[in-house]
Amino acid sequence: MTHAASSRRFQAFSVGVLVFTLGVILWGAFVRATGSGAGCGDHWPHCNGEVVPREPTVQTLIEYTHRLTSGLVMILAVALCVWALRAHAKGHPVRKAASWALFFMLTEALVGAGIVLLKYVADNASLGRAVWMGVHLVNTFLLVGAQTLVIWFARGRAPLTFRGQGWVGVLVGTSVAGMLLLGVSGAVAALGDTLFPSETLMEGLRQDVSDTAHVFIRRRILHPVLAVSMGALLVLMGRWMARLRPSVEVKRAALIITILYSVQLVAGLVNVVLLAPVWLQLVHLLLADFVWMAVVSLCAAGLAADAPRAEPVVETVPTHASPV
Repeated sequence: MTHAASSRRFQAFSVGVLVFTLGVILWGAFVRATGSGAGCGDHWPHCNGEVVPREPTVQTLIEYTHRLTSGLVMILAVALCVWALRAHAKGHPVRKAASWALFFMLTEALVGAGIVLLKYVADNASLGRAVWMGVHLVNTFLLVGAQTLVIWFARGRAPLTFRGQGWVGVLVGTSVAGMLLLGVSGAVAALGDTLFPSETLMEGLRQDVSDTAHVFIRRRILHPVLAVSMGALLVLMGRWMARLRPSVEVKRAALIITILYSVQLVAGLVNVVLLAPVWLQLVHLLLADFVWMAVVSLCAAGLAADAPRAEPVVETVPTHASPV
């Protein structure tokens, strides 16, 4: 069953909300990379106990700007959800997607508040911070994924169905779980680069294998290994999905994933060689979000209720005339 496409204004607004959300995510990464997470102290939602900080430092301005933009994007998420519910009939998939987007926006704010109140910022190198960073990354991915689906369904695409999907369901589950695991490893690796920067590439490589290095550094090598493995897996799964659900949208998403992931791997390599400069960390994160959005689109296209299914191959056994 297909549903009518949303109005062009709603489609444009949903794209705008996603773009603004990505900007807020990147600014949050900038806060972490510059060590500005404690710019407002351990106060939340106030900044150093004030609504508007007086005589703020640079770190305070960076963190305060992140809080202001986070509040604004929350308002946009509420507006998007209300608009989706009011402008679409019951049963339209965009309603559920927008509701989930608002839910993950709320949990995003709660996780961010928890990180501040528990002082998992600045130079904190505890394992607890790594856990919270992982939770934060997973929630961010789910938020971006939900907003991607709002745009997807707003264009009149069919809802998703999970019954009777067979191998497609396995591919979807594997790709989503793999991307979340890869994202968490990347968040921990980025945290290690921020807390324990290396002055040279050789110094960084020696730290990776040193028994005395911090656990964030010793586990940093896991991220590039997972990145290469996940890249190969995504390419193979994209091709397999295109065979099982031979639609134009599935094939397009599989191609986009291949291209984006190739660029992402190059960016990751350059990031290591250049010792993770802040600007390249942001580019790397943005590309990761783009890859995730493409994976969500591939999964949605494969799980669509109207997705074409590959015809089973029936082998015929030739018959031979028996000799007389």
